[in-house]
Amino acid sequence: MKACPHFIKKTFTVALLMTTAAASAQNKIGKNNTERLQLADEIDRSIRTELLNKWYPQSVDSLYGGFITTFTYNFLPTGPQDKMIVTQARHVWSNALASRLYPGIDIYKMWDKTNGGFYTLVDRKGNVKDSEGKTAYGNAFGIYASAAWYQASGDNNALQLAKDCFAWLEKHAHDPLLKGYYQNLMPDGTPVKRTAADPSTSTVGYKDQNSSIHLLEAFTELYSVWPDPLVRQRLEEMLLLIRDIITTKKGSLTLFLQPDWTPVSFRDSSEAVILHHRYIDHVSFGHNVETAYLMLEASHALGLKNDTTTMRVAKLMVDHALQNGWDKINGGFYDEGYYFKNKKDITIIKDTKNWWAQAEGLNTLLLMADLFPNDPMQYFDKFKMMWKYIQTYLIDHEYGDWYEEGLDISPEKRTALKGHTWKATYHQLRSLTNCVQRLRDKGQ
Repeated sequence: MKACPHFIKKTFTVALLMTTAAASAQNKIGKNNTERLQLADEIDRSIRTELLNKWYPQSVDSLYGGFITTFTYNFLPTGPQDKMIVTQARHVWSNALASRLYPGIDIYKMWDKTNGGFYTLVDRKGNVKDSEGKTAYGNAFGIYASAAWYQASGDNNALQLAKDCFAWLEKHAHDPLLKGYYQNLMPDGTPVKRTAADPSTSTVGYKDQNSSIHLLEAFTELYSVWPDPLVRQRLEEMLLLIRDIITTKKGSLTLFLQPDWTPVSFRDSSEAVILHHRYIDHVSFGHNVETAYLMLEASHALGLKNDTTTMRVAKLMVDHALQNGWDKINGGFYDEGYYFKNKKDITIIKDTKNWWAQAEGLNTLLLMADLFPNDPMQYFDKFKMMWKYIQTYLIDHEYGDWYEEGLDISPEKRTALKGHTWKATYHQLRSLTNCVQRLRDKGQ
């Protein structure tokens, strides 16, 4: 049977259109892959030439051990150089990670040999500043750094230190009845209870999202090198608490909670009272996008299959931050918002853009882009906008590292301290290295 000329023509036309469409799609994929690899190279170059080489080895304290942490805007050491467990642990973690990519640096710890646990603050020589006590938050980073150093070096002493700290938290800080961990601890590990005499602006005695999300992070790191059943149980416990209790239905975290997990809120008070207590009760867009990533990381570490609930909540948190705290003109996440009772929409109550929130945003936006490539939120475009924002307003291309806040809102930060007890390399390095790996994995 002879084919109809019209049929041949139609078939040829359809085939041609299909071939053209396939070629177009392939070109688009190729273009996207090239763009991803270019972005990966840009970010990797920034890690090597504008971050790690500025901090290390000059921050290593060759006199007393550990790391000095306080530097001027042009990276000159300044001040008494007190050492906080959080910063010291973050430097150790950064070097553990960098040692797998670049040359590593020695480890240092602030372990209490008498009572166990990590001190919060010591002076440069290592003398304990007792007034600081201990915190679950600080000890979480002690675990995080020790486990990471073991993974990088194979040093069993580091793993033992992580195990000892986990056991210390289990004995002293874990709440066996209501779950989670007490944040404020006496030097011997006794939880500090809130009293009627504590001022309303004090957070003593509360449980909180910040220590909870970083305990989640620490247990994820520890479980990857020590798959102990109790570590797994606590990791899953923290994931469920954060996802199902600390995260609100809107998609933001409750910052502080009573020991029974009742939210601490001033929403029924006057605007003046609310703003007076803003540290305790506000929407933190940076913590929301960071937590979305940490929850998905924990779910993956636990090997949870088809964990659609964690995925749904994580996406909700990112979408909430983009819809309510994203600068649509320049890019970047604002620091704080609040749902005032007499206003329909959220109000930005602090429009600065701190460095760590932008770092966490960069990492999480790329993760969302790869998980939901065709989503109306256009995560990959937001990721590129964030990277442009960071390059323009946060990275100091002359002296290195990142400014503490974006210069579009806070130009005075150009000459502010580049490093201090709360600012090191952890947020930037984790974000940038994750982005490089993810961009290259998908760009091949």
